[in-house]
Amino acid sequence: MARDFPPFPDDIPTHPLLIVDYEKVKNRDQDEIEKLWEAATKLGFWYLRNHGCSEEADRMFDLGADVMALPLSEKMKYEQGNDGASAGYKAAGANAVDATGEPDLVEFLNVSKDDVLAWPRPGKRSYPKPATDRMDSTIIPFFRKCMEVNAVLLGVFEEKLGLPSGTLARRHLDDEPSGSEARITCTPPMKDTERVAIGGHTDFGSLTVLFNRLGGLQVLPPGSDHWQYVKPLAGHAICNVGDALTIFSGGILRSNLHRVLPPPGSQANSQRWSLAYFTRPGNSVLLQPLMDESSMISNAVNTVGETHGLVTGGQTAGEWFARRIKNQRLDNRKASRYSPSYRWDLIAWAGP
Repeated sequence: MARDFPPFPDDIPTHPLLIVDYEKVKNRDQDEIEKLWEAATKLGFWYLRNHGCSEEADRMFDLGADVMALPLSEKMKYEQGNDGASAGYKAAGANAVDATGEPDLVEFLNVSKDDVLAWPRPGKRSYPKPATDRMDSTIIPFFRKCMEVNAVLLGVFEEKLGLPSGTLARRHLDDEPSGSEARITCTPPMKDTERVAIGGHTDFGSLTVLFNRLGGLQVLPPGSDHWQYVKPLAGHAICNVGDALTIFSGGILRSNLHRVLPPPGSQANSQRWSLAYFTRPGNSVLLQPLMDESSMISNAVNTVGETHGLVTGGQTAGEWFARRIKNQRLDNRKASRYSPSYRWDLIAWAGP
């Protein structure tokens, strides 16, 4: 895949993100840890440099280009379907971007952590040949690097939240089935740069590591009603907190609204590629604030008298994740008993 892209426009306002050095965090540099904590508790987004994943991400982008170049009929053999499963291929227009049912613009391939760790044994589902051919050389190394990065970040948050050692790790065990996955997304060149490609949402899981080369990602800062672009920086990943970690922390860690538009300026003439790794809790993990294990979390919940809509009624991560995936699918929305005016589930922590 070509790696030369038009520059991000200088005249487009952007929202600044703190830059966190992963190697310094890993080596327990306290100033860097405080910077990470500030980012995770205020906006919930930050740049991550020195993450060590660049070469693996480049190979994943090349793999994604080969997959998306396949005939649609071939890609549809691996379609994720409408039953709440996420792994597999999703064609452009299969999901809604808002409550009106406006279709999305992106196609993507999701690869499940469970299938990757089971390889070469059969997993939950099969994948297009370019993916299976490069499972050992490309996919597994990328997964291992991202899993390591997110495990280090979770360890920092666990300590800062006053949780006993291993509390968050036990909710994200590698060998427990979960919704953790990698996603390679392709958005076609768009003349209408105001058309929403992926609707406003908060991420389902605990932590996301995102690699992209073009603009398009926007965040809605707390207290603002104006979406702002996040400028991609060469060699930097963009990380963010997801809903599950917000729930576990009683709202201390922030899962922030974001969306994707076509790239701005001259970048709109290029295909937009992005690559994300989503760390999500094990399917059997209950989604609830960890009040009994941290006085900080207990105080945060009790201070406001409620949990910001974060209590999910004792749902497991697997149940909640499947429902959220189902509610994105246009086919399910057409068959839903809800009208288009019901609360749009992509931006709700708990949902209906």
